[in-house]
Amino acid sequence: MTQLHNMTVAQLAQTLKTKQASAVEVATAFLARAGGNPHNAFLDINSEVTLSQAQASDARIAAGTAGALEGVPIAHKDVFVTRDFATTAGSKILSGYRSPFDATVVQKLGTGVNAQGGAGMVSLGKVNCDEFAMGSANENSAYGAVTNPWDTSRVPGGSSGGSAAAVAARLAPAATGTDTGGSIRQPASFCGITGIKPTYGRASRYGMIAYASSLDQAGPMARTAEDCALLLSAMCGADLDRDSTSLDVPAENFSAKLGDSLAGLRIGIPKEFFGEGLAADVRTAIDAALKTLEGQGAKLVPITLPRTELAIPVYYIIAPAEASSNLSRFDGVKFGHRAKDYTDLVSMYKKTRAEGFGEEVKRRIMTGAYVLSHGYYDAYYLQAQKIRRMIADDFQRAFAECDLIAGPVAPTVAWKLGNNASDPLADYLADIFTLPASLAGLPGMSVPVGFGEGHMPVGMQLIGNYLHDARLLNVAHQYQLATDHHLQQPEGI
Repeated sequence: MTQLHNMTVAQLAQTLKTKQASAVEVATAFLARAGGNPHNAFLDINSEVTLSQAQASDARIAAGTAGALEGVPIAHKDVFVTRDFATTAGSKILSGYRSPFDATVVQKLGTGVNAQGGAGMVSLGKVNCDEFAMGSANENSAYGAVTNPWDTSRVPGGSSGGSAAAVAARLAPAATGTDTGGSIRQPASFCGITGIKPTYGRASRYGMIAYASSLDQAGPMARTAEDCALLLSAMCGADLDRDSTSLDVPAENFSAKLGDSLAGLRIGIPKEFFGEGLAADVRTAIDAALKTLEGQGAKLVPITLPRTELAIPVYYIIAPAEASSNLSRFDGVKFGHRAKDYTDLVSMYKKTRAEGFGEEVKRRIMTGAYVLSHGYYDAYYLQAQKIRRMIADDFQRAFAECDLIAGPVAPTVAWKLGNNASDPLADYLADIFTLPASLAGLPGMSVPVGFGEGHMPVGMQLIGNYLHDARLLNVAHQYQLATDHHLQQPEGI
């Protein structure tokens, strides 16, 4: 039998279902691998809680009431609130915070919501992330940077860097992530795993600590498209009573169409994604992947997304504006960190936030407050929202000519730790290919397609039209049946 840590989610689910291994055995194996916290991937592990959940899974398997992924371990990004593990969002301001409830996504993947049974997965703990999901390298965490398992001198990507590193290093078979402007797709690309951001509103945001409410979306990160389909099927579904941004669409079996042929599929290739800023090694890997898809019957169609370059300024106006509002709740009054020395209420607010927030979070709060201020709202925020609509319209014009869009996830492979420490704009520019789909609310995913400079992974981005998440997973799965990039693993794993 394949070693447990080398099994995919689908393989582990089958192994547990057929009782070739118990949930306790599987959980114990992964807890042992996470010991010592390789890559600084985890922020909170509680083996007692994990093994208790595993014992409950074994009982359900024995009783014949098992969920679809019963007993399979998963790690949760530290922006999903959890009762049994601390939740910090990678920030000192939430140091020691313990939520009284679980996020909907955590419930759905676990024991379920209300009377509806969940997937039955076992939580390994909480994984590191950029503070309040603000970052492209996972260097903004108050609890230290995460390292890339392929090269520990490099970043894993962000903000879901802990999730990506944990899966790539086989510390967990799967992890939850969140994607506001590329924070699932980019770390998945940098760490050589598969990750998908579903259509905005498909996965509930209830219990997911907000950064930018009109952009934040939960999604799964795993080694294969097959695994992501299983996880997304469990995560998604309407949550209308608790999340005002939840789509009123029924849950979907995203595995149902994985086997569909790619014959006749039209794949749009936006010229703006293949310009001068794209590194040669990344382009070589993407071009080879597109040839493979052509060989499987797909047709490449040239398209244009003319406002791609505007996505960066638009995003970095809208997202900070929403963050400045969302993060105002962290003031030291009800939960989290509170400054020790203060003279009055205003003094407590100021000192608590000065001590609790990191530099990048402060930068974005200040930017957001500025663009929303009197006299600047119309000039910045309102204009950005207008251009956002135009970017979404560009996609709809493109989808009149193609079924999905393909291109790079990022202009380069993962860079060295500290490389952009003195230049935050360099991190912002790295998001140029992921931001447009986020602004439009479209589903997007990253699929491993090879290696570039320094033998670092390269991911190809697939973007679909609204609610066409299953099509992306189908294309990714068919590509993975024809290639083995997703099966590669870092040295020493």
